[in-house]
Amino acid sequence: MTTPAGHRFRVLGLLSGTSVDGIDVAVAEIRAEDGTVVLTPLGELDVPYPADLRADLLDALPPRPSSARQLTVLDTRVGQAFADAAARGIAAYGPVDVIASLGQTVYHWVENGVALGTLQLGQPAWIAERTGVPVIADLRIRDITAGGQGAPLASTLDAMWLRGLAEETGRPVAALNLGGIANITVVTQSDYVLAYDTGPANALLDLAAAHVSDGKLSADVDGRLALAGSVREDLLDRLLADPYFAAPPPKSTGKEHFHGGYLNAALSGLPPLPPEDLLATLTELTAATVAAECRRHDVATVVASGGGVANPATMAALARRLPRDALRTSDDLGLPGSGKEAYLTALLGWLSWCGVPATLPSATGASGPRLLGALTPGAAPLNLPAPLGGAATRLRVAQSGQPR
Repeated sequence: MTTPAGHRFRVLGLLSGTSVDGIDVAVAEIRAEDGTVVLTPLGELDVPYPADLRADLLDALPPRPSSARQLTVLDTRVGQAFADAAARGIAAYGPVDVIASLGQTVYHWVENGVALGTLQLGQPAWIAERTGVPVIADLRIRDITAGGQGAPLASTLDAMWLRGLAEETGRPVAALNLGGIANITVVTQSDYVLAYDTGPANALLDLAAAHVSDGKLSADVDGRLALAGSVREDLLDRLLADPYFAAPPPKSTGKEHFHGGYLNAALSGLPPLPPEDLLATLTELTAATVAAECRRHDVATVVASGGGVANPATMAALARRLPRDALRTSDDLGLPGSGKEAYLTALLGWLSWCGVPATLPSATGASGPRLLGALTPGAAPLNLPAPLGGAATRLRVAQSGQPR
């Protein structure tokens, strides 16, 4: 058995977010060092979905109906796409010891604020077969069975990484992820961590961009439309009245709530909106809901990452709503924002591989920390490391190394 303490494992993380635009790949070298996890980013890739696969995935998302056959076919096709992406990551950055996959979420089942189930597509056996590397997948469900939301799992990385900054400033720090859904992790000087979804980020923006351009735009990536428009207060007030925003954390949501039908209902009965005003208003919705939650927790610094960081309109709206100089990015602190969620996935896989519970009950609402994931063997017999003794409570991002 390999002893994990001090041993450098190379882990590849894979996921596709709620924007369903492609597969994020990151390779990291991770080791434990005196209670601190040292993560060295080795490189990341963004592998777009084939256009037909993305279209079929979007067609299977709520509120559209789907069949067992449709989901089975997509589970295979997404698994094959993830396998190809993993192979590309290994070719670019060298061999890895284990692969962690968060898959493609297509449904997150929440009733009355309680998460009851979750479905991620991307059959891990395809990844293991293609690469010969063991795969840890299905990382959310164990937290749900323990009474948690199964999200946002980013709280694990954020808490370990940002606690030192909270201690340095003496004020809470929020890690903000701007994907299809926006989520925050509030990190303080204590061990208590709170994490939850604040509401939509790119989910409604992408729908609106596609709608106003008759499908020619999948997203307002450069914020051009939103920056040219004005916020319509009547629509913004109607959107902000959604009970989700007033619900106490922990809570989680997704495209099963913030979808095309939701947007159509919000627009119903209002005077017509120019496309630019619609995008500006939805951008303001993201900024307003994020800023409100940051004020709730007296956050002094917000460290943003995710696809929304590349949208100037979103970042400008956030900067207006947040305290002056509060907004920073993951890149500012040494962790590539373009690959942060994939590096998170790699970290979750490493923790599970080394026998360390990977969830924070205060963040997800679970009754206790849990080991996450299901393991699919690679080409060789499994050789699991001895469990890592003690608890790793801090994370240091080391200077990027070179593939060996």
